[in-house]
Amino acid sequence: MDFLRRFMAGRYGSDQLNNAFLLLACVLMVIEWVLGWRWMSVFILALLLLCYFRMFSRNIQARYSENQKFLRYWGPLSRRLHNAVLRFRDRKTHRYFKCPNCHKRLRVPKGRGKITITCPHCRTQFVRKS
Repeated sequence: MDFLRRFMAGRYGSDQLNNAFLLLACVLMVIEWVLGWRWMSVFILALLLLCYFRMFSRNIQARYSENQKFLRYWGPLSRRLHNAVLRFRDRKTHRYFKCPNCHKRLRVPKGRGKITITCPHCRTQFVRKS
């Protein structure tokens, strides 16, 4: 264990971009296995080599910059996906409405009939059926 710790000292290690590459490689492996596309193994191998290259790289600033660029694009998509999952979980107990003024998403309990909703952001009031 001490050898591994000394070997990785000064190296970049893993990050979110590496995790995305590994997940993509696993998905491609399943697709290759199901469809029998043996030529796809070249791309899978390239992804895995890229992961190891990034992980063992000593150019920490360049790898950090790559990860930040990835997060700049992945962050908003990830938040939207997470919010969609939360809305799906709440579908039996809550309804979601958009404020007609500021377009913020508001969560309201279900089964209250017609209610007046006040947006906490812009104080606009509107009536909806929950």
